[in-house]
Amino acid sequence: MSDYVEAVLRACEILRCFAGLGGDSNAILRVQDIADRTGLHKATVSRLLKTLEVAGFLERLGRRGYRSQLRLTARRLRLGYASQTQRSLFAQTVTESIENAARAQNVELITFDNRYDPETTLRNAERMIAERVDVAIEFQTFEKLAQTLAAMYQQARIPVIFVDLPAPGAIYFGANNYEAGRLAGRAAARWVQQHWKQLDEVLLIELADGGALLESRMAGALAGLNSFRNWPARVIRLDGRNTFEGAQDAVRRYLRKSKAKQIAVLAMNDPNALGALEAFRSAGREQHCIVVGQGATVDARQELRQPASRLIGTVAYFPERYGDGLIRLALDVLQKKKVPPAVYTRHRIVTSTNVDHIYAEDCKRQGLAVRRIR
Repeated sequence: MSDYVEAVLRACEILRCFAGLGGDSNAILRVQDIADRTGLHKATVSRLLKTLEVAGFLERLGRRGYRSQLRLTARRLRLGYASQTQRSLFAQTVTESIENAARAQNVELITFDNRYDPETTLRNAERMIAERVDVAIEFQTFEKLAQTLAAMYQQARIPVIFVDLPAPGAIYFGANNYEAGRLAGRAAARWVQQHWKQLDEVLLIELADGGALLESRMAGALAGLNSFRNWPARVIRLDGRNTFEGAQDAVRRYLRKSKAKQIAVLAMNDPNALGALEAFRSAGREQHCIVVGQGATVDARQELRQPASRLIGTVAYFPERYGDGLIRLALDVLQKKKVPPAVYTRHRIVTSTNVDHIYAEDCKRQGLAVRRIR
């Protein structure tokens, strides 16, 4: 049983409309205005307005609407953010960017770590709801939880944004997975066309729990790979468990059986890509593969700078820009602005020839000379 009174919470939502979350506390609002801002039914709003008028909190101005009789101070906005994990460089970068953007907008941010764990993810959602955040931002990897989480926030009347994995009724922010996969596949196809002319096997390092949307990333990768020509190569799918170690173990087992010498590895993310590459190196078969990752993490960018690395590319998602986009989107939601159901991030293929141009700040931090691209 909840330890709060729903009707009182709804009344507080109405009073907060007059505070404007930083707007004019003398605003005159009609029933429809408040229904639009709170998402409550007009009949419910009308009953609560009459109750607040009787209590002396609101003044009715005839057909013009209602005006607050209280001196309401606009409070600081509170956003909740649950990161998928802090073990991932990509997730760490997203978290840092959100924290920086929240500070810049003077927004209070309550953060949680989902730890790649379903039970922790559900527990964190319950904690966010208990905190009564204004908007929740969910960054988690389990498709089977998406509908449950979305329903929890909907029942609590808290708008929610899902990052990189959609949920029914929630706003999506993040990757255009098919397009990101296609960029990776095309990069692999170009390399094979120039250097090998043929392909024995295609190794897809996937995430079994990622669901249909992340599967579309791999579908895009295969489509991109075959966009130049249809390679008569055997396609093998492995679960990299979203980690370096998971991909390394899976590829090690695969290499014990495969004798192929021209293998294109298309990975779900950079930890998977680097784990697969390390497995080939450990087996003394690095020259038998090319690898393309997803994420353009610091580790992957460092690997791209290594002479003759078999990591030939990674698709950038620019997680360092996620924060500005997410905080801006959350503020638009709170201000009842019209927002699209999905906001996609920009993608770009990063290779050894353009990494210093796209990520010149890496060179500045490490004291390296920036290579000029002709």
